[in-house]
Amino acid sequence: MRDQPPPAQSQIQMVWPDYLLDAPPSVRLAPGYTLRAYQPGDEPRFYEVMALAGWPGWDGDTLKPWLNRILPGGWFMAVHEASGMIVATAMALHSHSDEHPFGGELGWVASDPDHRGQGLGMAVSAAVTARLIGAGYRNIHLYTEDWRLPALKTYLKLGYIPYLAAPDMNARWRAICAQLGWPFTPDVWRT
Repeated sequence: MRDQPPPAQSQIQMVWPDYLLDAPPSVRLAPGYTLRAYQPGDEPRFYEVMALAGWPGWDGDTLKPWLNRILPGGWFMAVHEASGMIVATAMALHSHSDEHPFGGELGWVASDPDHRGQGLGMAVSAAVTARLIGAGYRNIHLYTEDWRLPALKTYLKLGYIPYLAAPDMNARWRAICAQLGWPFTPDVWRT
């Protein structure tokens, strides 16, 4: 799996399928971890986790535009119990666009690589997805890059499906699925 991004290209999108809107995912955490909502004062460690996950430079100015889009109780933190440190995070965002009217977005999923293999990305993603479903969103989506293979596998396992609206998406998803050893089933992915 790749650790470095290739040359820039448009992000890929995934959607929560209509047939799962009545089946929010359950949140499962490995022993030694808890899940909670954001608390004031979490920001410095959030910025560190974002940098560790490949998004350096987060600060108050970077965070500010996202704050008014986060659903109440929709910014989740996975915490390592022994250290009390935030080790994974994700946001439930209101994300209206022409492609996704009245959309809810699973955004800014990040985890500390020192805690890799504990299912923390899956846990915070499940919590956000359940929060969006609980808030009544029927158009739930996410954006990511082709090379973020561990994240893509997490989203596929959770139940998200590729959004195949752009002309190059079939070819890109065929390549992603080959790298992940995941079945390429575009006919099944139609929502």
